[in-house]
Amino acid sequence: MTIQTVATTPIEGQKPGTSGLRKQTKTFQEPHFLENFIQSIWTGIGGVADKTLVLGGDGRHFNAEAAQVVLRMAAASGAARVIVGQNALLSTPAASNLIRKRGANGGIILSASHNPGGPDGDFGVKYNTANGGPAPETVTEKIFAATKVITEYAIYETQDADLSTLGEQTMGDMVIEVVDPVADYAALMAEIFDFDALKALFASGFRMRFDAMHAITGPYAHAILEDTLGAEKGTVINGIPSTDFGKGHPDPNPIWAKPLMDEMMGASAPDFGAASDGDGDRNMIVGKGQYVTPSDSLAVLAANATLIPAYSGGLKGVARSMPTSLAVDRVAASLGIDCFETPTGWKFFGNLLDAGRCTLCGEESAGTGSDHVREKDGLWAVLFWLNILAKRKISVKDLMVEHWRAYGRNYYSRHDYEGVDAAGANALMDDLRARLPDLPGTDVAGMTIASADDFAYDDPIDGSRTEKQGIRIGFEGGARLVLRLSGTGTVGATLRVYLENLETEALDKDAQEALAPVIAAAEALAGIKAGTGRDAPDVIT
Repeated sequence: MTIQTVATTPIEGQKPGTSGLRKQTKTFQEPHFLENFIQSIWTGIGGVADKTLVLGGDGRHFNAEAAQVVLRMAAASGAARVIVGQNALLSTPAASNLIRKRGANGGIILSASHNPGGPDGDFGVKYNTANGGPAPETVTEKIFAATKVITEYAIYETQDADLSTLGEQTMGDMVIEVVDPVADYAALMAEIFDFDALKALFASGFRMRFDAMHAITGPYAHAILEDTLGAEKGTVINGIPSTDFGKGHPDPNPIWAKPLMDEMMGASAPDFGAASDGDGDRNMIVGKGQYVTPSDSLAVLAANATLIPAYSGGLKGVARSMPTSLAVDRVAASLGIDCFETPTGWKFFGNLLDAGRCTLCGEESAGTGSDHVREKDGLWAVLFWLNILAKRKISVKDLMVEHWRAYGRNYYSRHDYEGVDAAGANALMDDLRARLPDLPGTDVAGMTIASADDFAYDDPIDGSRTEKQGIRIGFEGGARLVLRLSGTGTVGATLRVYLENLETEALDKDAQEALAPVIAAAEALAGIKAGTGRDAPDVIT
């Protein structure tokens, strides 16, 4: 075994986004692309000599090969130990837990989250810091800076490590420790939730369906839901991770998890349904005949948190991303606790969680989590819901009606215009941004604008400021409109339009019907059809 020093040059397009670097898989497979980025991570974090790292991914195409590259490069740069999930598999929340539990210096997560996989799909690399959370901008900027000046990288020339067998092996002076990817995470869930109550729930005849979407959560769901809690075999479907996610789109929403939605809306539906995404950090919750929006889910968890053993003493506070609906704000106000509004991206919750300022946090894009790790956590959210249902002995539909009667209903939807021309999308945003100061007090499509701004976030913990995080338009009566460009796509631009309308009496409307006035106002204000060249959104959730 020898260390090779390979000459290279900077490669364009290696700026990490809100959750690491995501590109088409073929791009990551190009000569030097992955190696350049990994070496730049090492440079950006001050090197890995004598450090312990965690490594794993969601099993998508190129996961196994990329893991071997990371191991050879870590060994060549002097890392002391890499703790890697068996077969290079780890869900994102499990990786976060492992970093924290083992006191690692950080970790590499190989995933493009909910993006499609396969040879023609997407791949991603994310660095998480010692707290288990995504690297903050101060770190990602250093990594990006390194990508622009890189001249060489170091890599061991050796055979692949055996990642199929549990235990320790060495690569040069570095120890590779292969661990069960599920065990530590399952133990953590048993500490948080009342597993006896959940076992009794399933023993009573309670039925559920969990769609793992051919992704990483399958082994975790099989082990916890079926093997430990006693859910009937077949509760977990699509539970074997596939390199191309069964040629599907591993994004847990009513569009991409349509078979589950169809089953849950049918006459013989189970009591509860759920799905998770590619790397296991997102969730969809649906009851018999009742879909629960991610924004409503966060609010329900906050309102019922004291039923969970780990949160029985109450919540320190809650946090949501700016585009997420104000439903949880209303719960926080009733509980007399802080509610923080942050930019999109889980890394912004990290400081609040580390400082003990909040306990629960969530994003409208199906991400929910707490201070148990520093990532969103799909299966944790599912177990949270099951624990509430076990304690309350109530259906999902009845629970939602009860919640809306108590707090009002924030009708909510997101309209995505995917893969649109980036120049056109940016022009649309720039034009609207320039008109913001003149909008308050004006009428549009029959609605009066109460506020209009370009959201900026001042971190209450470290004082950092993050600007241009999305345009917010508030209307009299509690309706709201948000427009932002997403950073999770790999082709063109994705314009996300978030629509919200508060109702305190009419609680059983169709969401799109309730939001019709806000949809009309969005078009009148922004000229979305002209700016995107689309007559309708590609995805409505």
